[in-house]
Amino acid sequence: MRLSITMPLLNEEGIVPELVRRVGAVLDAIPGGPHELLVIDDGSTDDTRALLVDAAATDPRIRCLFLSRNFGHQAAITAGIDHVTGDLIVVMDGDLQDRPEDIPAMLARQAEGYDVVYAIRTLRKEGIVLRACYFLFYRTMARFAKVRVPLDAGDFALMTRRVLDTIRSAPERNRYVRGLRAWAGFRQIGLPVERDSRVAGTSKYSYAALVRLGLDGLFAFSTIPIRAAMFLGLGAVGVACLYAAWAVFQKLVLQHSPQGFTGIIVVVTFLSGVNLFFLGVIGEYVGRVYEEVKARPMYVVERVIGQSH
Repeated sequence: MRLSITMPLLNEEGIVPELVRRVGAVLDAIPGGPHELLVIDDGSTDDTRALLVDAAATDPRIRCLFLSRNFGHQAAITAGIDHVTGDLIVVMDGDLQDRPEDIPAMLARQAEGYDVVYAIRTLRKEGIVLRACYFLFYRTMARFAKVRVPLDAGDFALMTRRVLDTIRSAPERNRYVRGLRAWAGFRQIGLPVERDSRVAGTSKYSYAALVRLGLDGLFAFSTIPIRAAMFLGLGAVGVACLYAAWAVFQKLVLQHSPQGFTGIIVVVTFLSGVNLFFLGVIGEYVGRVYEEVKARPMYVVERVIGQSH
């Protein structure tokens, strides 16, 4: 059995030495091999690349893919998925919030016959607002997605080669890798793990980037947002019909014409806002179709460092 570990990095010069040490220690304890650590540098501008070159020169298990610019976290993970060579593959973040020491436990569960062992984050170290946003997002995805996306499970997971090949076969460019992993099917199981704090540096995911990732996941695996326009429109028609019937009743029976200039303004403003909102929702779907039609590559590899098995 050969194990490949792949992870994206972006401006993580303070983490690289500890990352290489801890992952190397885990690989040393795993039988089989030769194992592989494939690091994807997603356009770093600090000393991350130089440190990776030095690490690859001293450890033949380390390979580095340097992308030509920053293509984003999910694109970098996709580059790793496309270039790993092992029989079993671990995808994880490179900030050491995903602990390499949890990999042996994943291998033990995979040996029981599972094709995917994904980490369930039982304890997060982020602030309360961010934790609340994660909590709501995962449950929204679970409620509306067409595939069963596990709760509180990120990209940290172990996969067999056939699952990896299935994900590779998906041509979409607005990637949500953990969703594609769930879509692939096969036997999957969660492994509860504690998510550590960052060893050094700061998160490269801004709130705007997290929102974009969440929208990518929601729009890629659900049509509920666009269907909601239809349901809201039907509701508005129903309310309008009831109001019209009440107005006719007042005029013919009660001999009183309905008044309400303010109510008219409120209704018109509300429905105009709803129309603009759902035009934006439709635009999100159309924009994603446009990106798929252009068929540009998700990433560009500038160079590869390290030995290839």
